[in-house]
Amino acid sequence: MPEGHTLYRLAQDQSLAFAGRPVRVSSPQGRFAAGAALLDGRVLDDVTSYGKHLFAGFGEDTLHVHLGLYGSFAAGTGAPPPPRGALRMRWVGEGPDGFGAWTDLRGATACEVLTPPEVEGILARLGPDPLRPRRDDGRALRRVQGSRTAIGALLMDQSVLAGVGNVYRAEILFRHRVSPFRPGRDVDTDLWAALYADLRALMRAGVRMGRIVTTRPEDRGRRRGAVRREDAHYVYRRTGLPCRICGTPVRTEVMVGRNLHWCPVCQAV
Repeated sequence: MPEGHTLYRLAQDQSLAFAGRPVRVSSPQGRFAAGAALLDGRVLDDVTSYGKHLFAGFGEDTLHVHLGLYGSFAAGTGAPPPPRGALRMRWVGEGPDGFGAWTDLRGATACEVLTPPEVEGILARLGPDPLRPRRDDGRALRRVQGSRTAIGALLMDQSVLAGVGNVYRAEILFRHRVSPFRPGRDVDTDLWAALYADLRALMRAGVRMGRIVTTRPEDRGRRRGAVRREDAHYVYRRTGLPCRICGTPVRTEVMVGRNLHWCPVCQAV
């Protein structure tokens, strides 16, 4: 599932390509036909993200997209290719450089037109987004410290923090040497502040680079040049490989439906 930095960058790209201009909206698959008819030909105001949710404003109506596990966008310029397969939604518009721009949505969990109260209802259910200007106002900390649930599970709960997924969950806990099995109530205020600040920095870097890199230069196989894929993470998808810090094999266990990766020595309970 795409994490928050991917949606943030996607919102920026779509705003650049389509905002301020009429957009032709269609649903070749037919599942979004009514919503497409409502939005077709209207001017797009902007596209924003919050956590793993994408919001495109068309006046009083807002298109809401949640990609889920299998959703994806494809985009390009010039004439769009012929529709193929289960194409949920297509946008076509005049790009900022005068050439046509298009984007296709497939496989999303949610693709719907919402009213302002419905948008507010979604936002009210979400915790703070580390990428948004509004900083953590204490809600996330109160949720964490009031729970016996493992911090590794709480970080995946979008009502605690919005936009954090499996990669950031594993990597942020390793970077701070926190066991994913530690109960939330045992996470003190200073530790939470450090976790949240580090998440903000890592996710902002993810927006800039278009990928998640969590390793420090001194912990990679090589320190110069582009970061290789195998050097980008400390524990995520490194099951059985030696920990970059202590050499202990990285372990994996399912937690809240996703494979959790951690070092049993560096992140001892």
